[in-house]
Amino acid sequence: MRKSLRGKQIVACGTLVALIAATTAAPALAVTASPVQQALDRVTAQGGAPGAEAVVTDHGRVTETRSGVGDLTTGKPYPHDAVVRVGSITKTFVATVVLQLVAEGKVRLDDPIERYLPGLITGNGNDGAKITVRNLLQHTSGLYSYTDDVLATGDLESLRHRGAEPGELVALALNHPPLFAPGTAWSYSNTNYIVAGMLVEKVTGHGLAGEITRRITRPLGLHDTSLPGRGDERLPSPHPRGYVTLGGPLTDFTDFDPSIAWAAGALVSTGRDLDTFYTALIGGRLLPAAQLAQMQHTVPVPGEPGTDYGLGLFHRTLPDGTRYWGHGGDIFGFATLSGALDGRRGATVSANEDPLPDNVRENTEAAFEVSLARR
Repeated sequence: MRKSLRGKQIVACGTLVALIAATTAAPALAVTASPVQQALDRVTAQGGAPGAEAVVTDHGRVTETRSGVGDLTTGKPYPHDAVVRVGSITKTFVATVVLQLVAEGKVRLDDPIERYLPGLITGNGNDGAKITVRNLLQHTSGLYSYTDDVLATGDLESLRHRGAEPGELVALALNHPPLFAPGTAWSYSNTNYIVAGMLVEKVTGHGLAGEITRRITRPLGLHDTSLPGRGDERLPSPHPRGYVTLGGPLTDFTDFDPSIAWAAGALVSTGRDLDTFYTALIGGRLLPAAQLAQMQHTVPVPGEPGTDYGLGLFHRTLPDGTRYWGHGGDIFGFATLSGALDGRRGATVSANEDPLPDNVRENTEAAFEVSLARR
């Protein structure tokens, strides 16, 4: 549930990815390997993530590259077309659904959230009459991020089966005063997208998972993408095991109730599906032009020169100067980066460890940049 493009780590329940020999040892960096393979092998080098995958889509041609292992116990390699938890990439899906509702005239971006969810945002100076739908999607609401409290104890094992209902998560945030007046600053908050998910359910009368399926995954044929419900702790196959560090050796955290992340970061998907999603979105196949333009209207991200945030989308620059759209996602056991240059080229990199050490995170981000860049 973190956003994690270019090293900025913001916690949520709100993560990071030529087949290599099936051992737990780090692969040697082959001089003759492709640039993507070399970059992935750095992610899994000694002390790095157990395994990683890069999936590149270019004009419909899909190339998959893997490194390391998907299971430290068996030594099995990172699986082909791996299903992983994709954390805060969920936010782009939720923002897309909200903007489809805007296009249908059912939601207005600059209306206060109080209009749709009366009485939800109140107390300690928080006021839903002053927070717009746009503020939520762009992280300019000032709402405290509930995950800061959820993770404060550092006891991840206590969260494995905890789960949560959306209203409970919002209530955690409202125990705190706002960080700033709505619209006056930017701060990444998972609370924003919990509220956005509740908005979708209130306006449509249907569950968020069903709306994502009806509006995005089914039309695009994303057969391996879904939003788990409370208590749905198992990942579909094929999947790597996901690992965390609980103050010692890596611990298997694959089975986990992700409802504590819900609309902020509970989605599961594959690199192939995410490439299809982001190229379709940026290529104008999911939103009318007016709503895509709104989504791509950005504000600067403080402390990250050259990084801007739209409505559920980051806008960043590759080392060669090319701009791209995408999002990162971190959730216990998995870290993912995904994005697109345009409607034809997209890339996704995932790794089966999260949180990642800083140097491994940097290598993962570098692998994503190498994967997405045109060569």
